[in-house]
Amino acid sequence: MTPNEVEQLFTRSDESYSFARWSRPIVPIVFGVDDATLSTVKGACEAVVTLAGHKMAETDPEMGANLMIFFFREWEELLQVPDLDRLVPELGPLVERLVAAKANQYRMFRFEKNGAIRACFLFLRMESELSELPAEDLALSQMAQSLLLWSDRAFTERSPLALTPEGHVVLHPEIAGVIRAAYDPVMPEAANDASHALRLAARLGATG
Repeated sequence: MTPNEVEQLFTRSDESYSFARWSRPIVPIVFGVDDATLSTVKGACEAVVTLAGHKMAETDPEMGANLMIFFFREWEELLQVPDLDRLVPELGPLVERLVAAKANQYRMFRFEKNGAIRACFLFLRMESELSELPAEDLALSQMAQSLLLWSDRAFTERSPLALTPEGHVVLHPEIAGVIRAAYDPVMPEAANDASHALRLAARLGATG
């Protein structure tokens, strides 16, 4: 990928550059699925975390779990989740906006003092579009999108997934490369200057 292509993955709609990765081990918890889907989601999380060279853990000392994934049918169901309004500021107005937008997913991050990702809340409304996706594909795509603070438009026109010649769905090699490079120990955990994309692109060449 060219430096400009890398830069666009972390350039938001307001044209600001914003990058962050996790610093603490990731502890996922999944709500609203059966045991089989739970295993699929956690397996996808482990696969992407391993790709990044990062770590998972059994518990987070401050939050218990720091990657919270919610599956549901209607946005209004979130208003019935006990204490969720304490974790998600202004949950009511947020749900109203998501209903009005007919959104099928929403991702919210919390950050450490240095800007690294501290927690991620992932909400998936399983309407027809998402429900038609195989669980493995959906889980892999969502985990890849939760491991970094990507631009809000990074995947509006491209998928983080790709199809192998044998017909298997995998993480797109370019996206996998960016994730690996982003978690290189020499790279910062957070950055707000587009010069970071130049360093990231250089690491892509080193890790590819």
